[in-house]
Order: sequence, then structure tokens, then C-alpha cells
Amino acid sequence: MTLALRELTLSHFRSHKVARLSLDGRPVAIHGRNGAGKTNILEAVSMLSPGRGLRRAALDEMIRKPEAVGWKVSAVLQSLHQMHEVETWCEAGASRQVKIDGKAAAQVALGRIARIVWLVPVMDRLWVEGAEGRRRFLDRMTMSFEPGHADAVLTYEKAMRERNRLLKDGQRDAHWYDALEAQMAQAGARIIANRAYCLDQLQEAQALAETAFPVADLSLVQVDDSDLSESEGDLAVAFADSRSRDLPAGRSLVGPHRTDLAAVYAAKGVAARDCSTGEQKALLVSLILANGRALARDFGAPPILLLDEVAAHLDAGRRAALYDEICALGAQAFMTGTGPELFEELGDRAAHFEVTETDGVSEVKEVKP
Repeated sequence: MTLALRELTLSHFRSHKVARLSLDGRPVAIHGRNGAGKTNILEAVSMLSPGRGLRRAALDEMIRKPEAVGWKVSAVLQSLHQMHEVETWCEAGASRQVKIDGKAAAQVALGRIARIVWLVPVMDRLWVEGAEGRRRFLDRMTMSFEPGHADAVLTYEKAMRERNRLLKDGQRDAHWYDALEAQMAQAGARIIANRAYCLDQLQEAQALAETAFPVADLSLVQVDDSDLSESEGDLAVAFADSRSRDLPAGRSLVGPHRTDLAAVYAAKGVAARDCSTGEQKALLVSLILANGRALARDFGAPPILLLDEVAAHLDAGRRAALYDEICALGAQAFMTGTGPELFEELGDRAAHFEVTETDGVSEVKEVKP
């Protein structure tokens, strides 16, 4: 079964005044010089999933200037045995809107018909920077298995912000905290269970596959090495017990928002943070591929992959191996690079597009490999 875009249209999105791509389910190789607008296409595709997209940009930042009339992304999506018409757009100063098959829908509904995961250059430092980026990376993968995970995270974060406000104000009356902590405990238990399920799926997908990319042993740890309660009841008790420590800090010091994703290069027994730049990139690619294999089994089709500047830090051998694995998986992967030579190993196994830019306007045309 297939999950793929068949048509993609961008209107006033970033540098693209109008762009239309007709697709056939094969991987998509996009080349062009830096700044031409390649990543903007991938960002547009990422907006067909819940959340803020691969750049985590504000909605108004995506509006093409100087027109400032708002942006729109439209697509025809093949999701397993069904075809869907999907639209998402935002007018200046307004909130983002979604329609699926002509009917207004919530963003989370996008996650039920399309599973989209991505790897972008800013993630190259994922293993050496702060835990927040690794949590976002983990939660994005978790959402690919359980779209409702996004709602759990939003509910938890909203309640935690309210609790933190009470802490900063020095509020000590337990009644002010009880309802918020109950919400945090309920949502937090879902978050913990969803993340654990995601890691189990990734570990199994890595163990069962023969791949040119290294296997990562994954685990969840707390940033302060404390124990994390997993059940709703235990979390509620932990939040209540932590108030005396949280008040001087003015913020919540326990909970799933303090979780970190740890990875070890299994064959070498070396923590990802201590690996070379090339090894760290290969570990990330390995996880994205494992995510795809696990979803092919769990959802019924591999996800749409967005791989921005994917050839960076990959030698020719690993680059060719990546393309072989994407094609074997049957995933529609949107990949960008500065030149067509980076995609020579794909040949006619992929659709090839060139992006050019003139006077601030990007243009896209299909080219022969």
C-alpha cells in the first residue's frame, strides 16, 4: 500500500509565488543552488502534518513578501486505498486553517491520513546540544505512530505553563494546583506511554533490518537522573510532592518535560554525543529509516520522508545505500541537494526537479536525470 502526494501546489509560500508539482509516488530529488527555494518546498509538505512544520516558523513568516496576501498549500494525497484533497492556509495575522476533502478539519486530522517525518540540517547537532531538541525529535516520531500524541503534549504544556505562573507568583494554596496537576498527570501518562511505544517500535525495526546504517541503542532518561513516575496517579503525587522544590525555582522540575533521548552507537558502544560528525549523521538517518520501516508495518505504508540536504556528511557509498533503502522501503522521500550529481545513483527511480530563483521568485521545473 502507498502513502504519497500525487499533486502539490504552493501559493505565495515563502519564495514561491506559484509552484505546481505533479508526482507519481516515486522519491523526489530536488536540486538548485543555495537560497533558490528548495527547502521551502519541503517546509510546505511538512505543513500537511500537525504542528509548526520542519522550521517551527511563525505562520506569518511563511507568507511571501511583498504581496502579504497569505499562503496556501494544496495537495492530492494517496493514503493507503483512498485519495484525499488536502488544503492548509493562513491569511496575514490569522490562525492556520485546514480542509480535508472540502470539509474543515482540525490539524490532528492530518496526522490520521498522512504520516510525515523529516531530517533537516539543524538536526545534525541533535546529539550534542540540549535535551529540548531531542524531545521534539522524539515527539515528532511518536506522533507518526500516534497522532493524538500532539494533543497530549499541548494539554500538558498548557497546564504546566499555568502551574509555572502560580509558582512564580509564590502561590502556596494547594487548591490552586490540584486541577492543573491532575491535567498534567493525565496527559503526562499518555506522553510517557506513547514515547515508550515509539521507542519499542524503532528498536524492533532496527533489529530486524539489514542496513548499511548503524544501529542505535535508544533509551529515555531524565535530565537530572531522577526517577520518572509512569502512571497517572504516581505523576499526580510526584507533582504535589515537588511543589516545595518548584516554588524557589519558579518552574516545574519533574515530569515528562524533563525527559531526554539517549542513543548509543551499538556496534562501538559509544554514546552518540561522542561519535564523529559523520557517525552522528548516519545514526540520524538510521533512525529515520527505522521509523519508516516500523510505520510501514504499523500504519500500512511507510511515511513521506523529508530529507533536506541529506547528502551532507554522507560519503558516496552511504549516499547510494540510502537511496537503495528508500526505494526498497517504497517511501516517497523528498530530498534536496545543491547539484544533480548528488542524485545520480537514483536515476529514473526518482522524479527530478530543479529550483531556480530570479528577483526573489522561485520557479520549479521537472528535469530528466
